[in-house]
Amino acid sequence: MKISLMPCCFELHRGRFGRAAAVLCAALLLLLAAAARADGIAWSDLTPDQQRILASQAERWDELDPERQEQIARGAERWLAMDPEQRALARLRFERWQGLTDAQRDNVRRQYQIYRGLSPEQRDRVRRNYRNFRTLPLEQRLELQRRFRDLSPEQRQRLRERRLQPRDRR
Repeated sequence: MKISLMPCCFELHRGRFGRAAAVLCAALLLLLAAAARADGIAWSDLTPDQQRILASQAERWDELDPERQEQIARGAERWLAMDPEQRALARLRFERWQGLTDAQRDNVRRQYQIYRGLSPEQRDRVRRNYRNFRTLPLEQRLELQRRFRDLSPEQRQRLRERRLQPRDRR
């Protein structure tokens, strides 16, 4: 259900009630928006395609946290937008994720949070470095991995920090 109180708030602000009424109205809007979000997404509000993809979740949909419902619905939308090749790659990645231990998953999540905290330039640099690494012959990649594993924790940290610093373009 969509309710629009904006015209009402606008009139209150312009009329004799003034700023206090407009602030109260805006607060009410925020509360209504939060309450609507707290209810989550009704199964019937999903598109037929989303319902088809999420059919295994149908029985327990109402038990899911509203935030989780939102995440799953967005995931279904992304899935629907993928071509067959992208879907195959997503399945492969999901199978790999399923094969990880809890500790490995926690490590991936930590690394992702670190990545998200980088500046856009640093993230771009990480992506470029990764692409360059993936183009190396297998023997070279294995050698670099071995050398990295042999470094002390302090040396690894210094190397990571140095790799994230912008390079001089002289």
